[in-house]
Amino acid sequence: MSSGFFYTEEQTPNLRYSCKINKTLHTETTPFQELAMIDTVQWGRMLVLDNMVMTTIKDEFVYHEMISHVALNTHPNPKKVMIIGGGDGGAIREAVKHEKVEKAVLCEIDGRVIETSKEYLPEIASALFGHPKVEVLVADGVKHIEENEGEYDVIMVDSTEPVGPAEGLFAADFYKAVYRALKPDGIMVAQTESPFVNAELISRVFKDIKGIFPITKLYLASIPTYPSGLWSFTIASKVYDPEAVDVSTIPERDTKYYTPALHKAVFSLPKFVQDLLK
Repeated sequence: MSSGFFYTEEQTPNLRYSCKINKTLHTETTPFQELAMIDTVQWGRMLVLDNMVMTTIKDEFVYHEMISHVALNTHPNPKKVMIIGGGDGGAIREAVKHEKVEKAVLCEIDGRVIETSKEYLPEIASALFGHPKVEVLVADGVKHIEENEGEYDVIMVDSTEPVGPAEGLFAADFYKAVYRALKPDGIMVAQTESPFVNAELISRVFKDIKGIFPITKLYLASIPTYPSGLWSFTIASKVYDPEAVDVSTIPERDTKYYTPALHKAVFSLPKFVQDLLK
């Protein structure tokens, strides 16, 4: 047995994930959830909401690059972008790297996630410190989407797991509202959990979104601190096929995981994941 203190996340009733911690930096109960910042030995500083790992300093780049760049490089002119959730600031940090993005709106329901991320995760939250392209709304993302039809080129649903405040972000009615909030050639992308641990959710969500958008595809990334390490994203588009992008036209940006070649490769799915989508 190793000595020292460990943080343990119960990922499912049958699966737990533990990592050794140096110290707990901050804990509080917000109006929406339990929030903690932990300094871990393996992953550095870690944001935990309702005892679920949201992001860490060491592996955050995978999730934030992959939820952002696939959609933003598929849309030829993503001038106005919305991130629902994502209060740590990672997705919006990646979005403003795109020259064509003129405005990126972050709509996070829990303002304490934004403030504690700025304090303890400034590397991730860097775009939240007065970036000229960024607008921050502390508001209900579902309500905002319903009230802003035809407004956005790209909408990213950067949600927590489908419990608590994020439960409505996995419903068919919400995806219909996202469709309406997008411009006629708009694109949405959502994190859709693990094919090993959340197979039924992936099948349901994919079917729901495919019934609304003409083009719907799933892609994968490897995120070690998320349940099973294999993570899915679902991208849906009114016009543009993410697999039809001429990757030779995608400029190199300051990324660690995403590359133009990877843009196409991530849509080559293992058979068991393909079977979930049938």
